[in-house]
Amino acid sequence: MARESEAEGGDGRPEAEASPYPVEEIAAAWERERPGTPVSSIGIVTPIWQLAKLLGDDRRRVLARAGMDPATLDLLSVLRRSGEPYTLTTRELGRRSMVTAGAVSQRVARAEREGLVTRRPGEGRPRTVLVELTPAGHDLIEATVDQVLHREAELINGLTPAQQEQLAGLLRILLQDTQRKLGDDRIGQVGEA
Repeated sequence: MARESEAEGGDGRPEAEASPYPVEEIAAAWERERPGTPVSSIGIVTPIWQLAKLLGDDRRRVLARAGMDPATLDLLSVLRRSGEPYTLTTRELGRRSMVTAGAVSQRVARAEREGLVTRRPGEGRPRTVLVELTPAGHDLIEATVDQVLHREAELINGLTPAQQEQLAGLLRILLQDTQRKLGDDRIGQVGEA
């Protein structure tokens, strides 16, 4: 008869007691089953993926309550952060959002239908399109950015300010090095291709 901490698995072998941090269990299992397999990345990459999923899902819930989606938040945020008169070309929106021209066009069209932005031809350049935040768009981003950033601050307050600063620095180094190694400096939403 198996002890309480060791129930039998589906293959008849006893299952180890569940780890309070399953990432360590995953790494240990690979080390046991495939000695010599490099497992150090598991303790970094797996929690990053798990955090990205948790944080992304939570952000979508906050945005849904505010009546906004992540793409619209990105568009309105880029315009709001640009400063008065809260106007940018579609090319500049793409550069600052790190999305394609097609994605910018879709985002702008949707936000324009909702009365959050207007677009007009640029002066002096025939194909330039200027996108401007409307008063309704300004009000929505002001309210929404507070909700999003306060919530995310709440979610990371388990770390001290010094730990937050240290983690931010380490993540910046890891991101830049990974971008260099992959030859890809695009950043999109989690799970986007």
